Amino acid sequence: MFFHAFSFTRLRAQFIKEVLSILRDPRSRMVVLVPPILQLLVFAFAATLEVRNVEVAIYNQDAGRWSHELVQRLNSARFIRHVRHVDSQQQLHALIDRREVIAALAIPADFSRSIAAGSSGSAQVLVDGRRSNAGQITVAYLSSIAADVGAEVAPDAQAPAPVVVRHWFNPNLVYRWYIVPGLTGILALFSALMVTSLSIARERELGTFDQLLVSPTSTPEIILSKSLPALAIGTLLGLLMISAGVFVFGIPFTGSFVLLLASLVLFIASVVGIGLMISAVSMTQQQAILGAFAVGIPAVLMSGFATPVENMPVILQWLAQAIPLTHFLIIVEGSFLKAMPPGDILASLWPLAVIALTTLTMASVFVRGRLQ
Repeated sequence: MFFHAFSFTRLRAQFIKEVLSILRDPRSRMVVLVPPILQLLVFAFAATLEVRNVEVAIYNQDAGRWSHELVQRLNSARFIRHVRHVDSQQQLHALIDRREVIAALAIPADFSRSIAAGSSGSAQVLVDGRRSNAGQITVAYLSSIAADVGAEVAPDAQAPAPVVVRHWFNPNLVYRWYIVPGLTGILALFSALMVTSLSIARERELGTFDQLLVSPTSTPEIILSKSLPALAIGTLLGLLMISAGVFVFGIPFTGSFVLLLASLVLFIASVVGIGLMISAVSMTQQQAILGAFAVGIPAVLMSGFATPVENMPVILQWLAQAIPLTHFLIIVEGSFLKAMPPGDILASLWPLAVIALTTLTMASVFVRGRLQ
């Protein structure tokens, strides 16, 4: 019965109609074409955990050599935009209270004298805890500068052999090498989710959904005609952003393109299933957009893009395994930098296939319920 009711001619007509409706609708056209490219270019530079151009305050009560040396090194530090010199502890507190500096350094009057006497000089560092992550990184930078001064104070001191740190896959710690592959997955997620979420809701809002119900088009054809355009658009956008990562941002691609393409198609297919469910229960395009963001934002937060999944409570770790972005991020980041072996890719690929099958099956049930 399914094969008797199925017509590739009607499916092709529905597919063309769906693509044209996306491209002709200004709202859909803006959602599909403009934001992903702009967001990739903007977020690649804006979404960074690197600390740069910060302001630091110094209350120097010592007039000796070593406090002067420490201040000079802070003035020449590349991550500090400006060093503010104050005359009292109260001014230090006021600058932090007003968020004008991220950290403040109080150097006591006996700093250089203590060093000259053979003991280690000590200074107080105050950090703005409201910017905890940036504050911790700033403290690490300041500690490195203080260690350099200490090495100059006692160059002949018997210090333990330093630990040599080698960063595999990203030796220079270029943050865009990490952020851009992840953004590829996130932006492809939202693009495919928005396109699919608007599909049935747009038909219902424009009044053409009733015409679709009385047309000779079968239910499988309707479901496929709503899924294939979003699958094609999402895949093309994903490939475009992967190409931008390689050719625009210069990120080395060392993995298998064929496996990455298969992963991208399965990832978009699973997102299309979620989008169809949202569209089936939405009466207007505004509801569909809100539903897409209500699903997409928690998915990004729980996917491991910004924070490791292992740091989450156990129940959220289990929920994260049901999010397609969680598995796709592992594949795309590993394909760019690690030359991830095929066995490791398949370990994350089969959950994507299961999620895609589940979401598309549930979407078919939801859409069939609306078409009855």
